[in-house]
Amino acid sequence: MSKIVFFSIPAHGHTNPTLPVVSELISRGHDVWYYSFLEFKEKIEGLGAKFNPCDEFLPLMSQQELNRKVGKDFAALIEMIVDTTIALEEKVCEELREFQPDCIVSDSLCFWGKLFAKKLGIPYICSTTTFAFNQYTAKLIKRNIKEILGLITGMPRINKKMHLLRSHGYEVDSFMSIIQNDNETDTIVYTSIEFQPMAGTFSDRYSFVGPSIRQSPQVLNERKCRKIIFISLGTVLNQNKDFYQNCIKAFADSSYDIIMSVGEKTDIASLGRIPENFTVKSYVDQIAILQKADVFITHCGMNSVNESLYFGVPMVLFPLHSEERVVADRVSELGSGIKLKGNRPKYLAKAVADVLVDPTYLDNVQKLSENFRNAGGAVVAANVILAKVDK
Repeated sequence: MSKIVFFSIPAHGHTNPTLPVVSELISRGHDVWYYSFLEFKEKIEGLGAKFNPCDEFLPLMSQQELNRKVGKDFAALIEMIVDTTIALEEKVCEELREFQPDCIVSDSLCFWGKLFAKKLGIPYICSTTTFAFNQYTAKLIKRNIKEILGLITGMPRINKKMHLLRSHGYEVDSFMSIIQNDNETDTIVYTSIEFQPMAGTFSDRYSFVGPSIRQSPQVLNERKCRKIIFISLGTVLNQNKDFYQNCIKAFADSSYDIIMSVGEKTDIASLGRIPENFTVKSYVDQIAILQKADVFITHCGMNSVNESLYFGVPMVLFPLHSEERVVADRVSELGSGIKLKGNRPKYLAKAVADVLVDPTYLDNVQKLSENFRNAGGAVVAANVILAKVDK
């Protein structure tokens, strides 16, 4: 029996793909610890892993504020990573020395997992739930003026935190080492080599295992003859009343059945009259819906796009920041979706109609779905981890 430790940041998109891998490892008789945050406690413990909470070591800000900053403020992300690393150091290093794990699997943005592994001499695997980014693919991130200015003005804050890490004995070259993947590091990437941009620039230390999709006990009720359009902006930057109201205007009394997930923080009553062909909820089982949907209007988070492609659902693409625009560009490039020109009702209605009328979108999505399913997912990811342990 091997002992394996996982680390992740407090984000659904970075945690959820690892959970089927944890389940697979435990089913094979291995002992798994997971350093995470209280909102994931039930899920992690439900798999049989030991949950280790990190919430008290986060910077003193609300979860909502943290999610907002991580989505839009890169300097805030670096600050969170560094402050959490230093706050966790004494407790976690002591626990790891006692547990003596055979391997640490840490999210690509969960810098503290990587640092602790290096400090304690524990074999390390990077878990990448986005595209893999190196010096070549990083150029695909075309930041808008606001994001560029934010990065420039945030550099003093970033440099201060890099100096703080070094003063605590951590060897870090620059902040870019936090987000760029290293060709010498064993890395699990939760997408297929066909979907990964510039896949040829990555070494054979990368395992493109495809999406790690949890099994949903639910499936949408037996489908009707009408097309089903699913709308969601994910779990972080989903408070967008204007967008939801434009969707209502675009598809009210249309020939489609609309399922719209608006997040816990959006007051559904504030959206006005909900047409009869709409189902609007704060939360839905996305995997259950995607098994029956015809089109997915999405913010282009990597998890959402992976799930949509896995289940063969073409997309209408509405990215909210630069990383999501890279994902949207790749979907569009591979002919599996249409990027919105804007979020006005006429653009929404036209994009959905265009996706439905042109069969090449569905054909292209189904090809990607096939290579996603053939990539191996959680089973192959578990094999990679255990191969590292056996070296």
